[in-house]
Amino acid sequence: MIVDLYTYFKNHPRYNKVIGDDYLIVEYKCPINSEEFQLWSETNMITYVISGRKDWYSYDKTYSIEGGDALFIRKGVYSTKQYFEVEYCVMLFFISDSFIRKFIIEHESMFGNHSTEQEHPHIFKINTTESFQSLVLSTFNYLQQEDIPKELVELKFKELLFNILLDKHNGELVSYLKTLNSNSKSELEFLMLKNFQHDLQIEDFAKLCGKSLSGFKRDFKTLFNDSPANWLKHKRLEYSLSLLKNSQLNVNEVAYESGFKNPSHYNKLFKQKYNKTPLEYRNS
Repeated sequence: MIVDLYTYFKNHPRYNKVIGDDYLIVEYKCPINSEEFQLWSETNMITYVISGRKDWYSYDKTYSIEGGDALFIRKGVYSTKQYFEVEYCVMLFFISDSFIRKFIIEHESMFGNHSTEQEHPHIFKINTTESFQSLVLSTFNYLQQEDIPKELVELKFKELLFNILLDKHNGELVSYLKTLNSNSKSELEFLMLKNFQHDLQIEDFAKLCGKSLSGFKRDFKTLFNDSPANWLKHKRLEYSLSLLKNSQLNVNEVAYESGFKNPSHYNKLFKQKYNKTPLEYRNS
């Protein structure tokens, strides 16, 4: 099961948090029984580690972080592994694309001539200077209080973005942030091609792309000339074909890794498309 992280924190009553229209701040102490799990978020997030250690797995890279480290994590699907020597405590800053776009428009001259054409990673390591750490920890202290003015929280978010923007070591992240003010269709294509194999519903993909369900279906049809459901089915079947050829996974594991919850349904769809069952295909 993939955890919808943003919705989980937004709706769960036990965490110290502040919720705004385009942002969410949470103090999170990870329970000791969750060593590894998979998650997705419809919103970008900054995670700052107060204590403990965790690995974040992106498509082709592992990011190991511990106390004092911070990552900017683009919306998408991820796996994590936690280490238990020290309690894992973090500050999570969920920031929507629209919040970042407004910030870019307000301060466009500060973004310089960063290229918007290059391909960017899905996770960025943030350079955590003393001023960055002080800013995060001051926000942490605010969370211990009640009735925090939302204007103050929004100001903290902007300070956080300013801190990232003005640090030359964060150039690659700044370059990516600038792309959020450009072509949303290229973002839709990127998110679908990177996440199609995960067990998400059409509604989840719409949220991941920051669109209403009807808007998502309309833009998807324009981009791929197909419905999301049909495109996902064929894309997942093609991916499973690659796994059958090039991995040692059994057929049930191939089904799950390709985004099919029901192996028997996967077998049926596979045979309809390739005129063989997955096992027959592998043996041939």
